Order: sequence, then C-alpha cells, then structure tokens
Amino acid sequence: MKKTVSLILVVLMVVSLFGCASQPANEPAAEAVTLNGTGEGFGGEVTVTVTKEGDKITDVKAVGDSETAGIGSNAIDELPAKIVEANSADVDVVAGATITSNAIIYAVKNAMDPEANPWPLEVEEPKEEPKDEQPVGEAGSIAKIGLGQGISIAKSKDATADATATAQADVTIAAVGFDAEGKVASVTVDVAQTKVAFDEDMKVTSDREAEVKTKKDLGADYGMVKNSDIGKEWFEQMEAFENWMIGKTVEEIAGLNVKVKDENHTAVPDVPELTSSVTISVESYIAAVEEAWEKAEDVAGAESVGLGIETHIGSSKDKSADEMPMAQVDTYMTAVALDKDGKVAKSIVDVAQVRINYDDSGVVTSDKTAELKTKKELGADYGMVKNSDIGKEWFEQMEAFEEWMIGKTADEITGLKVKEKDANHTAVPDVPELTSSVTITVDGYQKVVAEAIENAR
Repeated sequence: MKKTVSLILVVLMVVSLFGCASQPANEPAAEAVTLNGTGEGFGGEVTVTVTKEGDKITDVKAVGDSETAGIGSNAIDELPAKIVEANSADVDVVAGATITSNAIIYAVKNAMDPEANPWPLEVEEPKEEPKDEQPVGEAGSIAKIGLGQGISIAKSKDATADATATAQADVTIAAVGFDAEGKVASVTVDVAQTKVAFDEDMKVTSDREAEVKTKKDLGADYGMVKNSDIGKEWFEQMEAFENWMIGKTVEEIAGLNVKVKDENHTAVPDVPELTSSVTISVESYIAAVEEAWEKAEDVAGAESVGLGIETHIGSSKDKSADEMPMAQVDTYMTAVALDKDGKVAKSIVDVAQVRINYDDSGVVTSDKTAELKTKKELGADYGMVKNSDIGKEWFEQMEAFEEWMIGKTADEITGLKVKEKDANHTAVPDVPELTSSVTITVDGYQKVVAEAIENAR
C-alpha cells in the first residue's frame, strides 16, 4: 500500500513539473509610445500625435487650425480613425480634402519613420520634364471666369430578364479662367459619373446617403489604367489635357485634330504632343470649356480659379402604389476665382438637377437624347418664384448669394449664420444683408465653394 501511494505521488510530481514547464511565461504588455509628426496642409502645417503599442497604432490625433472649415476639417475629423482601423497610414483620402488628407498621411509617416519621411520637406532639384508629358502653356492674368457643363443620361439601363435597372447621370464640368485675350489661364475639368441602382421591384438599392465621388476624387480607384494603352489613369490623362489647353484660345482648343479609336472613343487627340499622354475621347470636355467661355464673366484681381463639385441621390424614389420609380441626381457645381489674399473675387454656382424616370416594369421613360438644363439655364422656367416668400427665382437668389461671397474667405463663407425655416430649408441665411434676397438653403453651396477654394490653381 505504501509503495502504491509513493508511486502515485511521484507521478503527480512529474506531471506537475512538466505541466509548469509547458506554460510560457507571461510576456509583458507592449509599452505605449507617443510619436509626433508634421505635414504640409492647405493652410499651413498639420501636426499629428501617434500612439503605438508595439506594432499596433492605437490612437491618432491631428491638428490643423488653418485648414478650411467644412473641407480640410473633415479630413482632420475623419482620417485619424481610418488610420487606426487600418493600422497603417496608407488609407484613402477624404474626398474634397485631398491636400489636408495627404498632409495627415505624411505627418503620420513622418512620426513613425522620420528618416524616410523627413520634416521639413526636402526640396528636390527640379527634374528635366519627361518628353511624354504635356508642358504647361502660358497666358496672361485672369480677366474672366466661366463655368461650363454638359449632362447626359444616355448610359441609363432598363431592367431586363438578366439584369436590374441602373440609372446613370454623367455631368461633365469645367471651371476656367481666361486672360484678356481669351486664352485659357486656368482650367479644371471633372466628371460626376453617378449611378443609381434598382432591385427587381424597382426599389433603390444604392446608398442614398453615401458620398458620390467624381472621377478625379476616385483617382486610381477609377480603374482606367488596366485598359489604358499608355498605362495612365483618367486623372493623369485629364491633367495632361488641361496643361495642353493653357495658353490657347477656345477656338484653338475646339480645333484640335482628333481621331476615332473605336465606338467608345470617337474623338481622341491626334497631335504629337498628346499622343503618349491622352487617349481618352475629349469631345465632352472641349464642349464644357467652350460653354465656360460663352458664359464667362468679368473678374478683377483674380489670381487662381478652382472647381467644386458635390453630388447627392437622396431624392430618388422607389416604385410604390402612388409613384413611378425615379432616380434623381443633384450635382452642385461652382467655379471660384480667388485674389492674392485667398478671398473670393468672383463665384459662379449652379445645380444640375437630373431626373431619370422609369415605368413600373423598369424601362426608362425619360428622353435619353434630350438637352438637359441646369437651374440657372432654366431661369424663370425653374418655377421657384410661385413658392418664394420674397418673390425671387432660384437664379436671382443665387446671384445675390454669389455677390455676398465676394471679398470673403472660405471660413467666412462656411461660417455664415443660418437658420432652419422648415424640413426642406434647414440652412437659410440669417444675416440682415441676405434676409430679403436669399431664402434658399445654402449649405450645399457653401461646401462646393469651400472645396473650389481649396482646389484653386
């Protein structure tokens, strides 16, 4: 009996020893490290504080007091959380706030690896311009600005046995500054290519609240490069085309030699200086620049021009017992000229309110070939005056708002005191100088103007 007990005790001791040996010692928790970095924002330096525990980013705080309210401030508010979630600074920029976003991204990289991402930024020696890139032409100072656009719903699709319906509104927009001789001194072209998808019951499946990005906002995510003969994305090709237009008159631009590449590319530039940089079809972009010239307005003291775009699909309608399905794409657009102090010298604001109607079976009933007009182009036909407390049409109220913005900075414009009039008018100006002239809600117009100011060149 004693031998049996002793044997059991020995076995238990051995198991205990091996059990203890097999358990790893508790590793100490990684110590939190705080790192600081800096990047170059739109209004000046943007600084970040990055907290890391081992290889994990646990917190990012960004500060940029000089970034534009409602634009750059969006990146300050939104991007740090994205970096923490991704555990990396390699995240997508916030649309409309590219400069501030890139500043935050660089500042985080500067904090984590200052040798690879130094601050202050090292000034590189100017490089010889590659021969396949379009040099920028020359023009005089800006004497006029114009906002040109073109609207198409031709690519909207009916519902079929194999596919559900998809409405598509393509709004091409150009913000252009012209010198006294009519030459292009500044030009920015972009496209709001907006799709609204329906299910088999003709109910909208696209996120009505989602941010709709333009082709330039999408950047490399637009995905043209994989099908490009020259290995360039849309935004790269457009930049080359914009550079080519600088220093030329609208007549020279419209007279560009083009060729048919295929049925989807019927007006590809056919001149040596664009052969290796632009293979997209450019007819709609030229048309937008032509319209910008036709509608150009005089401006004094302007040194740069910017384009702002914002698109919404929230007013789209599902099929119901009382209503036919309808996709509504509202694209706010503006061309803004700035003086040497960054104040508004002139602004032109407009809205393309595009409705694509369907029948109950999912067939488009809107005329795909019709000329579609913006609110300003509709003028008195827009029909706001009958419901206006002050007896003014939309274009009249917008002209008053444009006049009020002259001489103001982005912060002053976005900081305008507003009030809620009703559910459809949640940001009506609440200052004496606009009380009798503007009763429309202006928050969307404030945003695109602030974006145009940030993007001005």
